[in-house]
This record gives sequence, structure tokens and C-alpha cells, in this order.
Amino acid sequence: MVAIKYEKFKPNSRIAVLTGAGISAESGIPTFRGEGGLWRNFSFEELATPAAFQKDPVLVWEWYNMRRDICGQSEPNPGHEAIAELESIFSEFHLFTQNVDNLHARAGSKKITELHGNIFIGRCLGCNKLTPLPISNKISNKNSIQNLNENEGPPICDGCSNMLRPHILWFGESYDTQMLDQAAEFLSKSDIIFVIGTSGNVSVPVQLANLAINNGAYSIEINPEPSSLSKRVDISIRAKSGEALPEILKKIKSSI
Repeated sequence: MVAIKYEKFKPNSRIAVLTGAGISAESGIPTFRGEGGLWRNFSFEELATPAAFQKDPVLVWEWYNMRRDICGQSEPNPGHEAIAELESIFSEFHLFTQNVDNLHARAGSKKITELHGNIFIGRCLGCNKLTPLPISNKISNKNSIQNLNENEGPPICDGCSNMLRPHILWFGESYDTQMLDQAAEFLSKSDIIFVIGTSGNVSVPVQLANLAINNGAYSIEINPEPSSLSKRVDISIRAKSGEALPEILKKIKSSI
């Protein structure tokens, strides 16, 4: 393994972690992009848009039901667990994830910013109320959520009776500016950043990683394949996070 400068890890170090689809792929969650990513002849890019939901909310909701089933049946892997343990070691810690699958929280992470939302949360189109969702659309609590179209379509908000949509950042939508400001505040002052399982093809997460790097953070990438950030980081480790992170964690714990 590439030599990491473990002496840079101090008890008061501010640690940032940015994760992408790669860490979830190790838990068996497909990216739904590229070859083999079609569902009923629809691509990810065709379904994950406001226009698609407006045109056919039942179709889009059914696709998200399928994805929730997959995410709910998957388990956090050693990479998720190592990140959660890192949080328990460093008080100045924050995790920024592009993933919507909730696996980081299930692994025990608490200081999380979900840059692209959470597939297990619905957001009301009327009042913006957030509502937890079950793994699939088989609703167990019918007093709080009612369904359209015989359990196939989007649920109804129990507050204002408008439809819920997935609490996901879709193509064509803007990031929450307050969330980005808070992320920038933390990352600009981070001492160390881990960039894990991301191809670096999504512009805003790359900008956040570069913010930390440009401000002097010691940067460690963990990814089986090169990314757009590989040439910018201090250390680039060609490995799966579930294999590399537990070993890195052991050495961090022994060095502080």
C-alpha cells in the first residue's frame, strides 16, 4: 500500500470524507448508469428528472420502489464501518456523500451531509414536509401515508394531501445553497480529506474536494480506478474501500 503520512493525523485534526457510488457498489448496489443500467427500456437520466415525474409519477415512483428494495436489502460494508469509526475518533469530522442509499447512517455515521438526498425520504410537492419511507411501497402505517393507484404511485402527504416525491436531487435541479455553504465552511478548514469511491465526474462534489485540497488539506484517494482527482491528491490508492479503509484505520489508531 502507498505510504500514507500517518503523522499528519492528530487528535484535533479536522477530517473530511467524500464518498461516491464506488463504496456502495461494494455492498452490491448498482449505479444504474451505463451499460446494463436500463429499467423497462428507460435510462437513469430519463427517470431522475422533474419532467419525468410530472409526466408519469407512477412510473418514476415504481422505479424508486425497486431501488429502495435493493438499498434496503444491502448491508454496510467494512468501508462504511471504518468511516463510522473514524467519526468516533475525531471530534472534528464530517462525511459528505453523493450516495442516497442510507448505508452510511446504518453503519453508524452521524455527521453526514447527503449531497444528493436520501432515497428513504419523501418530500411533499406542496409543503416540502419530509416523510420517512419504507424499504418498498408496501406501506405498513396507513394512518400516516396513503397511496395512489393501489400501492403503485406516490404516497400522499399527511399534512397537506399533496403527492410526495423522492427527496433526491434530480438532473436539472440545483443544490441547496445553505448546505453547500456549510460544506464549504468545513472543507476549507479541513486538515485531511479522504475521497472514496468517486469517479470525479459530478462537478459539485469535485469542487468541494478541490476546495479542501486547494486550502492545504492532506488528500487521500481510495478508488480501484483512476478518477479526475487522482493527479491532484497527495496519495491515490488503487483498492476497494472495504479492503483499504480498515487497514488505514488501524494505523491511524496506532499513530495518535
